[in-house]
Amino acid sequence: MASTVTARPGYGQLLRTRGAWTFLLPGFAARQPFAMLTISIVLLVQHTTGSYGAAGAAAAVTGVSMALFAPYSGRLADRHGQRAVLIPGVLVHTASGLTLTALALSHAPLWALFAAAVPTGASVPQVGPMVRARWGVKLQGSPLMTTAAAFESVTDELTFVFGPLLATALCTAVDPAAGLLTESALTLLGGLLFAAQKSTQPLVTLDRHARVEHGSALRVPGVRVLIVTFLGIGSVFGGMQVSLAAFTESIGEPGLNGVLYGVFAAGNMLSGIVCGAIAWKVAPQRRLVVGYGALALVASGLWAAHSVLALAGLGLLVGMCIAPALITGYTLVESLVPAGARTEAFTWLTGAVALGQAAAVTAAGQLEDRFWNGAGFLVPMVGTLLALATLLALRSRLTTHPRTRTVARGVGHRVPVAVD
Repeated sequence: MASTVTARPGYGQLLRTRGAWTFLLPGFAARQPFAMLTISIVLLVQHTTGSYGAAGAAAAVTGVSMALFAPYSGRLADRHGQRAVLIPGVLVHTASGLTLTALALSHAPLWALFAAAVPTGASVPQVGPMVRARWGVKLQGSPLMTTAAAFESVTDELTFVFGPLLATALCTAVDPAAGLLTESALTLLGGLLFAAQKSTQPLVTLDRHARVEHGSALRVPGVRVLIVTFLGIGSVFGGMQVSLAAFTESIGEPGLNGVLYGVFAAGNMLSGIVCGAIAWKVAPQRRLVVGYGALALVASGLWAAHSVLALAGLGLLVGMCIAPALITGYTLVESLVPAGARTEAFTWLTGAVALGQAAAVTAAGQLEDRFWNGAGFLVPMVGTLLALATLLALRSRLTTHPRTRTVARGVGHRVPVAVD
């Protein structure tokens, strides 16, 4: 599906969509803590153990756990309703986050931190994919879908501007545990508030006789290609989080960590705004290849930067390259995946970013501990180059084909119902 719309409505019309604000504001509040989680764990565990390797490993366990469980959370939301998944999820996440904090402060062994990190990651509320699924219901078949994808990317990056800044400020100026404690509290409050918005959640179709060929989003070849692509994006997030923290500590200015990461996220947010405002004439498959090539090129220069200004400038450029890739990937989901599996598809992509971030945090932490300051920046370079090679080899799988029809044995048995 080529983006051939030349007079596509913009953000103003998108935000005037009936009922949109009822899930946008609670959704923003509920996803804010996610941007605080990894950096809060890294700073807390590094403080209590003195090792970036241990801190990166603990954060990686959280990310891997989230990546593995997120798609199942999305599938359950598609089948039983978002509220049924959100409420128990935020309760478990809050309890496990508090447990992880207590274990770290008591200098528990690393295996105990890993044990607490598993449920912490597994229970991360998948609010971003749930908001995207709600947009899909509101805008089905509308050219505003690309604008909505851009808007959601901007919203995500806005959280990554404020989240790391807030977490770093709390951990460095208040207490090393303050970031993770605040993340747990905000997840509980924001998640319950979002779950209360029942009127805008996607309807659940109850049909025991219906047979859908693509029952799982993972069966769609294009989704698997996008997963690899998003793994590379995750390597940028994870590699920069650890490497920036190590760099700012090495120059005696740990408070600059949040500022530098905020510049990176700001570049992502600004390019996302521009990307959503453009009436694209280029097919999204081609946009993804070109944009990802630019990301890999810029990320390959991070390891050579040895000053605050150089890192700020390169970080801004890297961020500006990430948003178009994310937006285009999420836009392709709308055309590649049947409506009944889109929440799951979005969570696969979100989980891929988390998994790539987890692997990058681990690798970058080890490189920073064992080699020179800045060695962790090699991780974004390797991650994006490998993902780009995969994307180039398999880009034909992103071509949209006619969707498989749903075949039901009987007429009039598909009843959409709102599940509380």
